[in-house]
Amino acid sequence: MIKVHHLENSRSQRVLWLLEELGVDYQIITYRRDPRTMLAPASLREVHPLGKSPVITDGARGGQVVAESGAILEYLIERFDTQHRLVPPAGSEARERYRFWLHHAEGSAMPPLVMRLVFASLGRPPVPALARPVGRLFARGVERQFLGPQIRQLTDYWEAELAHGPWFTGEAFSAADIQMSFPLLALEAGDGLSGYPRLSGFLGACRDRPAYRRAVAAGGEFSMS
Repeated sequence: MIKVHHLENSRSQRVLWLLEELGVDYQIITYRRDPRTMLAPASLREVHPLGKSPVITDGARGGQVVAESGAILEYLIERFDTQHRLVPPAGSEARERYRFWLHHAEGSAMPPLVMRLVFASLGRPPVPALARPVGRLFARGVERQFLGPQIRQLTDYWEAELAHGPWFTGEAFSAADIQMSFPLLALEAGDGLSGYPRLSGFLGACRDRPAYRRAVAAGGEFSMS
């Protein structure tokens, strides 16, 4: 059986969703974030040396460990998507789009969003009280000069690309949409999708999928609060 080492409010939500789409039995092992630092617990390092989530273990293959969300999605699709329901046909234009979006989500989309989260934390505990005003000032400068423009460029690009169809590969839903859901959920949490009707519609369509709803029921709703 597939075991999903699931950290609350993390990228592992996508793994649960994919498994539900595939109809694969799985077990969730839940880990709680440190309430002060919001970091993963040290116990995750017993599964993988980096102590990050998502990570899965495959009991049918001797407990094989697979880490990194993109690698996990590809692994599970190769193992279980025998009818190729979540991957466009090889050699098609949709397949090339699929490959791009599957890697874009973590390669280009998430780094500035994570940086925004880190810089926003400079004005809050556990940063020492005396340093917080400086931290907030620094964070505002980085947001204004660097992160804000970069994230707007990405969001404009995503909105334009959805003109090709309701999903990122076109007319058909694929695992690339599961991968892209996380950066969009993170943006939505900060009201970053206001004025982007296609992206908002995309998230609405994701939430309408029964497999998505089952994943949320199993692993909890993603929240940036």
